[in-house]
Amino acid sequence: MENVHSFLPLAAVLVSLLGPIPIYLSARIPNLRETWTLLIALAKFLLVAAMVPAVLDGIAYTFTIAEVIPGVPLQLRVDSMGLFFALVASFLWFLTSLYSIGYMRGLKEHDQTRYFASFTVAISATIGVAFAGNLLTLYLFYEVLSLSTYPLVTHEQNVEARASGRKYLTYILGTSIGLALPAMLVTYAVAGTLDFRSGGILAGVAGPELITVLLLLFVFGFAKAGLMPLHAWLPAAMVAPTPVSSFLHGVAVVKVGVFSILRVIFFILGPEQLAEFDLSAVITTLASITILAASLIALTQDNLKRRLAYSTVGQLSYMVLGAGMLSAAGMVGGTLHIAMHAFGKITLFFCAGAIYLAHHKKYISEMDGLGRRMPVTYLAFLLGSMSIIGLPPLGGFISKWHLLLGAVEAGQFALLLVLIVSSLLSAAYFFPIVYRGFFSVPAGEEKQTGIKEAPLLCLVPLSITALISVVLFFYPDLFLHLINQALFP
Repeated sequence: MENVHSFLPLAAVLVSLLGPIPIYLSARIPNLRETWTLLIALAKFLLVAAMVPAVLDGIAYTFTIAEVIPGVPLQLRVDSMGLFFALVASFLWFLTSLYSIGYMRGLKEHDQTRYFASFTVAISATIGVAFAGNLLTLYLFYEVLSLSTYPLVTHEQNVEARASGRKYLTYILGTSIGLALPAMLVTYAVAGTLDFRSGGILAGVAGPELITVLLLLFVFGFAKAGLMPLHAWLPAAMVAPTPVSSFLHGVAVVKVGVFSILRVIFFILGPEQLAEFDLSAVITTLASITILAASLIALTQDNLKRRLAYSTVGQLSYMVLGAGMLSAAGMVGGTLHIAMHAFGKITLFFCAGAIYLAHHKKYISEMDGLGRRMPVTYLAFLLGSMSIIGLPPLGGFISKWHLLLGAVEAGQFALLLVLIVSSLLSAAYFFPIVYRGFFSVPAGEEKQTGIKEAPLLCLVPLSITALISVVLFFYPDLFLHLINQALFP
């Protein structure tokens, strides 16, 4: 791609990084504060979307902030891979902001100003990761995201929230500093650069032993991806308000972990290098174990958000599995699943929040008959579930189809079995929720009738994300084009 200097990448990061200023200044006027939040979110998405035509034409917008290490600047670079992720994140952040207003107001939550301000910093860090021009820049924004989401995870400020916050930081900061940072230093010492390059930067300068060690350090060092056994922070973080859970699972944190791993596999270590040293099995084995174990654990969870959390742990490893196949279709499918899972899973979390807001139900065993009282929410939940399972006509089918083709293309029929079994397990832990909602009758509550949905500010976002999950089945072309352009220039 042709590099063109532009302020657009910096503007896309800064527009929300400066967001806390007007949000705090209007803290005593909730309508104004939330107007600022929506305007910032909309501006963020429009700035990202404005770069699509040029990137599709083969132009990469760049902006160098500073030269902090010789040959390794703090640099933003908008390529196809980063733009794909930024489009998903910025669009869903706008819907999450809208949903947050309805949810936080509906429950009369405390410290809403801090909540909205923390959100703006977190999405800035997310876009910074997406637009990072090299591994150092990615790492710095990765850490900013960890710190900026801590107040969101601990929002309730009770004993459970603080304990979860400590676990959250211990896992994601401990691994990034203890594993990913040393791996980055070794990579720089060996390659003399940390730039993202097609095919990687270690070809001819690192042997199989070093590549293996670096692969493991990076895969476990970016623990936001939730690979077992470094996944426990993720279910613990469900103590946060539901819009935060939506942000963690659909928009940013976990996807940043996976995106970082994919950046390393595709543009630092290099697929050809990994294939030459027979390292595909290392990645796919780790991912397969996580997929199956997390799916089985999800089956046992009665708390709806925890079931969704363990589902996410497994689904994240679909993305790593696809990358680890090192086949063209597998790599495309794993990357595309970032978007398809994002729209499906954020729909499910939005629905979980709507159920709690309207009926104060957190446990699946308490939700008998709720589908008849919340038909829009439960229909959206059904669509989100079908997308995660990988059923047509939902977007998740497209990414899983590529993953299945990738397994066949790589001759890895055991992975084919993993994908099929995990999809059946997904159906086993999602469909009973929908069935209970529409067809079960709650004991002692037979006389409850009438529609009681969450407020429109919650209902509209979950309806939009559910419908987009359908649209993406028919029109995945933009995402597929950006991914193919990134992986096969």
